[in-house]
Amino acid sequence: MESRFQRILLSVIALIMWSTTACPVAFAAEPSDLELEPLVVREPERRQVDVDKLDNENFEIGVFGGVMSVEDFGSDAVKGVRFAYHVTEDFFVEAVYGQTELGLTSFERLSGGSPLISDRDMTYYNVSVGWNLFPGESFIGGRWAFKGGLYAIAGVGSTQFGGNDLFTINAGLGYRFIATDWLAFHVDVRDHIFESDLLGTQETKHNVEFSGGLTLFF
Repeated sequence: MESRFQRILLSVIALIMWSTTACPVAFAAEPSDLELEPLVVREPERRQVDVDKLDNENFEIGVFGGVMSVEDFGSDAVKGVRFAYHVTEDFFVEAVYGQTELGLTSFERLSGGSPLISDRDMTYYNVSVGWNLFPGESFIGGRWAFKGGLYAIAGVGSTQFGGNDLFTINAGLGYRFIATDWLAFHVDVRDHIFESDLLGTQETKHNVEFSGGLTLFF
């Protein structure tokens, strides 16, 4: 019995010794023993974008032409020049000189008498302040986009005709279409308001002008 117990004890001891030598205890590795791979940062691929270069000149000069309906005298061709200075992106100051030739009044046509005025040339000049209401872009097809926008304008000046020099208020709306970095097209409607007693009664006259023109930036 004793010898059997000894054999069992020796077998357990041998098994323990074998497991200790065959499966050594793994120790935790030190941080210094770990080899870290370098961190690779990938730069994003940037797409080349061509941005249209617009001149930063603030001066604008040009010509215009159209039709002006002068109260009591009918509608006749009008032409002129304009000069503007863009103070900010929202506001600009504009000076305009225009000229038209007046037609006959209804009284002159019906009476067949002598004309009311001998010099039928009417000229005006004014200085106005413009406000870019809705600056934005105009699209032609699906490929072209151009700068432009609607603006309001109002100012004061003088109108000369029939030997009189009349204080004039003007107000209206316009649209500016910037075709290139130096060329723009305009479409305008403006009312020139003054008081006149040419027909015997002092009245406020509204003279509406429809015009189109082009301007150059410099």
